[in-house]
Amino acid sequence: MERLLVTKKGLKKLEDELNYLKTTKRKEIARRIEEAKEYGDISENSEYEDAKNEQVLVESKIMELKSMIKNSSLISGLRVKGRVGYGSRVKVSINNSPTESDTRRSHRTLKIFEIVGSVESDPVKGKISGNSPLAKALIGLKKGEEAEVRVPHGVIKYKVLEIK
Repeated sequence: MERLLVTKKGLKKLEDELNYLKTTKRKEIARRIEEAKEYGDISENSEYEDAKNEQVLVESKIMELKSMIKNSSLISGLRVKGRVGYGSRVKVSINNSPTESDTRRSHRTLKIFEIVGSVESDPVKGKISGNSPLAKALIGLKKGEEAEVRVPHGVIKYKVLEIK
């Protein structure tokens, strides 16, 4: 597995999920399996089968999380002061430039993005993966600089207004 870039928050989230699965979820499943055994013949017991299937999924997820944590690198050290980088919260002005065939007028909007590792990305919450085309266009820029991102309907221009 290649190195996985994560923020401190992202690593904590992975560790918390692993801890929950190892402590709470494993106990819940073990309890369900024991209860299902009390129903009698397990060969035709759907509750037992469901609990065993969930156990397999949880154990698989535990192994995946352990591997992710083992192969993770904190991205905090990858930032250059005054420039957009991993872990940056970036306020941008977005100019949606219509293509020639588009008759809508262009408009500007403000948006805040946080550039995070791929496992933490949540575009709805403004958390974009450092591997995304937008993040790649923004990384390295300073306040006042612009980036253009080609999208299916044309080009969108992003101007960096603030970096935190």
